Amino acid sequence: MPPPPASGSVTVAPVPRPTPFQLALGFVTNFFDTLGIGSFAPTTAAFRARRLVADELIPGTLNVGHTPPTVIQAVIFVTAIRVDVVTLVLLIGASVLGAWIGAGIVSAWQRRKIQRGMAIALLVAATFTVLRMTGVFPAGGDALGLRGALLIGGVLGNFVLGALMTLGIGLYAPCMAMVSLFGMNPRTAFPIMMGSCAFLMPVASARFLRTGRYDRSSALGLAIGGVPAVLLAAFVVKSLPLDAVRVLVVVVIAYTAARLWLDSRAPVRAAPATDKTGTGENRAP
Repeated sequence: MPPPPASGSVTVAPVPRPTPFQLALGFVTNFFDTLGIGSFAPTTAAFRARRLVADELIPGTLNVGHTPPTVIQAVIFVTAIRVDVVTLVLLIGASVLGAWIGAGIVSAWQRRKIQRGMAIALLVAATFTVLRMTGVFPAGGDALGLRGALLIGGVLGNFVLGALMTLGIGLYAPCMAMVSLFGMNPRTAFPIMMGSCAFLMPVASARFLRTGRYDRSSALGLAIGGVPAVLLAAFVVKSLPLDAVRVLVVVVIAYTAARLWLDSRAPVRAAPATDKTGTGENRAP
């Protein structure tokens, strides 16, 4: 038996160790995220399918875990693709403000409200994906930036998208749709959406970290597995025929949204105890 800690000493919580599945999930979701699929909706579906993370901890886990890979994505695409600096800075700033406000609200929500919010967010994400695949959204123009009323619209739009990120709806598909709708070159969506996420996710994560509303081992697995996946997708693979993947993603997230909504209507059960030990053992019941 180990000796008891000396009086006045501080007990350090053990560092959570992600499982192979958590690492693989981080790799796969961030690989396709770099290619424009998005990572939040597929990760949410995987968490619920494997019952890895309690529903009320999913938004925080997504924001905390996917932050490091997203920052790397932003560095790659912001330096590689031309975009108007004023447009880029204002839209990123708006998304950060939205995320700060949104995280403060979502981190205080109860389980039932988070389940319903995530269900709606997933259906919105699926809808944007389908509209993009079917060509409903305009192909975009040649502009590298926005001015006047369009710039104001873009700022307001990215503010809303930043707030929704804290609930688990990805920013990529709706941001790309908005940029194309306003006549910008669709390629400019990559530095805008990835730059937005790179700045807003640490801001949102700070609030989730402070309240402890995230699963530590799952977040660590997403981060560790995601970084090499981003580098592989950006510098080696670069592009793939992704329509079949998008169809699968839409089916999976629609099913997950339906299950979340149905679960939110079930009788209230006691939520799992919040992890106080640092082991990351916050699991769905």
